[in-house]
This record gives sequence, structure tokens and C-alpha cells, in this order.
Amino acid sequence: MTVVVASFAVFLLGFTVIGLLSARKSTNTTEDYLVAGRSVNPWLTALSSVATNNSGFMFIGLIGFAYTDGLKALWLQLGWVVGDLVAWAWVHRRIRSVSGEHELNSVPALLGTRTDGSRDRAIIIVAAVLTFVFLGGYAAAQLKAGSTTLHVLFDWDESLGAIIGAVIVVAYCFAGGLRASIWTDAAQSIVMLVAMMTLVIVGWSKVGDPGALVDALEARDAKLVDLSGDLAFGVVLYTLGFVFGGLGAIGQPHIVIRSMAIEAAEAVPKARVIYFAWLVPFSFACIATGLYAKILLPELTAGLSGDALTAAAEGALPQMAMSFLPEILIGLTLAGIFAATMSTADSQILACSAAITQDLAPRYTDSIKASKMATLAVAGLALVIALYASQGVFDLVLLAWAALGSSIGPVLLVRVFKLPLPGWLGVAMMTLGIGTVVAWGESPWGSALYKVLPGMVAPLLLYAGWYATGRHRAL
Repeated sequence: MTVVVASFAVFLLGFTVIGLLSARKSTNTTEDYLVAGRSVNPWLTALSSVATNNSGFMFIGLIGFAYTDGLKALWLQLGWVVGDLVAWAWVHRRIRSVSGEHELNSVPALLGTRTDGSRDRAIIIVAAVLTFVFLGGYAAAQLKAGSTTLHVLFDWDESLGAIIGAVIVVAYCFAGGLRASIWTDAAQSIVMLVAMMTLVIVGWSKVGDPGALVDALEARDAKLVDLSGDLAFGVVLYTLGFVFGGLGAIGQPHIVIRSMAIEAAEAVPKARVIYFAWLVPFSFACIATGLYAKILLPELTAGLSGDALTAAAEGALPQMAMSFLPEILIGLTLAGIFAATMSTADSQILACSAAITQDLAPRYTDSIKASKMATLAVAGLALVIALYASQGVFDLVLLAWAALGSSIGPVLLVRVFKLPLPGWLGVAMMTLGIGTVVAWGESPWGSALYKVLPGMVAPLLLYAGWYATGRHRAL
């Protein structure tokens, strides 16, 4: 176990040092702190985006879902990748173009800035509040994922991992802001991919190729290989729900900000190719790991139900590492998981900081000190939520993602396509998006169709109805 701890510590120290070194390029301005001076090359943008987008959600949540639900996880991730591709193909380049044109440093400011450069404070304030509330919870889910990993591997108190993660994130965010986040994300993305592929190789060697894996799953429980089982609306709508889940990336400030920080709109296509070259194999490696774990560690959830079952399933990855890898690779895998959680949490905390100083309290727009104090406060809030939240990582992430994707996403689409949008309508769209997500989640169909689909469609229909009246001509 000493080797495991040492290996983990070495990798973790390496990530922290990378973040701290980014301070050497800092220009000590809020633009540099919040959007890295809009000078990030496409390689770093792609690797950073893919790490921050696919973190505790996939390492902990998706693997746990595959463990409990079997091949149905394929539909979830297939839909998610397709939706993400749509966002990269038609939206991210426009985000960079519009935000650069008006020199915007936050996503709420992007939502509230009209084509002529004037701003709608109502939209900005509502978007900033939503960013703060839901990204704070989302960041907490990442810290919770890290603490879950340390608890499973070392039997440490569950609060310790969250505290370590929060301290490290604050340290390198203070040092280099978004640039530190992007640099560390790029390094973390490599470790994440190596760790995941290592476990897939282990599963393949012990269970067999994908065909043998499916046979083993069917022998254990036929429901695990039933691709259409218990889906109230069928496979197509179930998958379409997660296509909108992937498209919901345009409503996630911690992801959108990376498109705002890339060096030029023309660099987005190259970043897109790099992004999906990493994402596609990693996505299906995560699902394969969850399925192999179901065969190799069948006792993991024995006799459990509810939150206890979810928590145990979300520990499948670290349990696989502990059971089948040599100690030095256990440390690597643990570092990969922990790195994944930090790569998302740091971005979300910085996005919340921007919402506070750029949007809710604009008198601090040019204050580096205020931005760092906001970072510290948001990190503290996320840590408190992580320590006391009872929901699983997967549930916390899906809720926050749905809420942001359905409220911020539709308004952002209207803005980056330079369509007219009165302030009251922007606020109404965000309110309707949140309301639809909540109502759908409480409905009998809440688990049959991911709520981002109705959550995004409702505000867009509201906008289409208003546009059809012809009132946009008066703006």
C-alpha cells in the first residue's frame, strides 16, 4: 500500500506543479485570470475541454451506471457523443467569434450582450445566479467523486478526498486562473486515458473479447444485455434524450469558457478533431470497464439498494484497480480518477467566480483580488456540499447538467446566432427551462427520457412562438 500512496502522490504533485508553473505566463489581469487572455492553442483547448467535460461523471458515474444497467449504457453515451458533436460543429466556433468581438469574460455576459454591444442586465443576473447555484453543486459532485475514490482504495474518511481536492484546486487557480486549469487538464486527460485503457486490457485478459463479455453478462442476468428493456418511450427517444444531454454542453459555463479562451474562431475545427479522437475511445472504454467489473466483482452491490447500491456501483473503478493491478498502476489509476474530478471542479469554480465579479458585482470587474476571493468562497461552498450531500455523483451531475443545459443553452443559441432577444423573453426562457426540468424529473417518465430534451425544447418553442408573431422586427 505504501507504493500505491507514493505513486498517487507523485502524479498528484505533478499536476499541482503544472498548475503552479502557469503563473509564469500570467499577466495579472482579469481577462488573463478568467479566459487565459484568449490565447489558448487548439491542442490545449481540446484536451482541456475533454477532461473537464468527461470527469467524475464518466470515471465514477457512467461506470457505475454500466455496472448496474448493463448494455443500456451504450445508448446513453452514444447519444451524448452525438449531441456533443452537434455542439462542436455548429456552436463553439460562434461562441468564440461573438465573445471575442465584444471582449466578454463570462458566460452570463455573453448571454446578456446584444449584437450592438449593449447589455441586458436582467438576463445577465439570472444567468449568473443559475451559474453560481448549479455549478456550485456540480463542482461539489466532482469533489465527492474524489472522496469516494480515496475511501474505497484506502478506507480514508470520505471527507479527506474532498478537502485535498479543494485545496489543490484553489492553489493552482490562485496561481494561474483559467490557464492553470487548462494546463493541468491537458496533463490529466492523458493520465485519464492511460488509466482507463489499462483496466480495459485487464478485463479483456480475464473475461475475454466483447463477445465473451456479452455472453458472461447474459449468463449472469439477461436484463444486462437487453438493449431496450424497461424504456417507456423506446430506444430512439431514450437515446435522443441523451443527444440533447450532449448538446447541453452549450449550457455549461465551465465548458463554454474554453471556447471563449481559444486563440481564434478558426482554430475550433482543429480542436474538434482532437477532442473526439480522445472522447470516443474513452467513452466506450468506460462502459467496457463497468461491464467487466460486473463480471469480475459481482459481489460489489450484493444485498444493497437505493443510495447504498448507487454508491457501491460508483466504486467499481477503484475496486477493479485494487483487485487486479500492480501497486504502481493502482496509484496511476487513482491519480487519473482524482485528476478527472479536479479537472472539472477547477473550471466550475472559476466560472462561478466570473459570474460573481463580472456579472453580479460588476464593480469588481477589473479586480484580480476580488476574483480570487470569489474563487475561495465558491470552493468553500462546493466543499461543504460535497461533505454533506447524500446523492450519488451520477445523480448530482445529471441534475446540474440538465438545469444549466435547459436554461442557459437555449438563450446562448439565440445569442450566438445573432437573433433578436428582448430581456423579458430571455428570462422567461431560462425560467421555463428550469421549470420543465424539475417537472419532468418529478413525472412518471422522469427516468425514461433524460430531462434535457424537454428542458431545451420548451424554451426554444417559446422563442419560436414569439418570433412567429413578427415582433422581432421591432427590435
